[in-house]
Amino acid sequence: MPSYAIVSRPDAVSERLKERLNRILSDQGFTIAEDCPETVLVIGGDGTFIYAVHKYIDVLDRVRFFGIHTGTLGFYTDYRDTDFEAFAADFVHGRVTEFSYPILEGKTEHETFYGINEIRVENAVRTQEMNVYLNNSLFEVYRGTGMCVSTQLGSTAYNRSVGGAVIQDGLDLIQMTEIAGIHHSKYRSLNSPFVMAGDTEIAFTAKSFAGAMLGADSEVFPLDNARRIMISVSDSKRVRMLKGRNVYYFDRLQSLF
Repeated sequence: MPSYAIVSRPDAVSERLKERLNRILSDQGFTIAEDCPETVLVIGGDGTFIYAVHKYIDVLDRVRFFGIHTGTLGFYTDYRDTDFEAFAADFVHGRVTEFSYPILEGKTEHETFYGINEIRVENAVRTQEMNVYLNNSLFEVYRGTGMCVSTQLGSTAYNRSVGGAVIQDGLDLIQMTEIAGIHHSKYRSLNSPFVMAGDTEIAFTAKSFAGAMLGADSEVFPLDNARRIMISVSDSKRVRMLKGRNVYYFDRLQSLF
């Protein structure tokens, strides 16, 4: 029997839809498998979707994600709460297409992190000085609050809020954007979002990352003991998403403003 799990935002609308969806799937012979389901059904917003992916990060190769947005139209879901019947019917009857999207992998000397939207290095305690390497070649010496590296999907998230470019869907690209860089006659860096090929490897090195944090989407980790952070598209992990309808990307983008 096909298996599923539901990850929902803890609000009244999302919880009601979760109860309805459980009843429908039970009647159709689906079984609940919280640890490693075939499909994770997400009810909420883009933040809920990203939370669900992180929850199942260790079994991404065996899990698909299919979501409905209880709010405005999201970038990770194609259905609003008013489309619930269509969402449930399309899933039950297999009227869906699977797509696969890259995620970022960040490594320090001690740990590995994954970001669906972005991986960022930020230091709110002091000016962070770090060397920026692209494909093992020194690109610049950066001074400022930090750097944000984002995927195409994540280009409309935190990256956009710090002045990064929006990248159209379907393009195999990543982006590096400064976070409050320092620029004057003595200190100078690119001071512009840099869009790169998806196979580019980025490294940040510093004598000290004391006070700095690594952000992987909504998760945050201290970098006090790190000296080098490597960021690239993961070779081993991708996000498998189901889509049941074709929402024009520019319409989706227009919902942001």
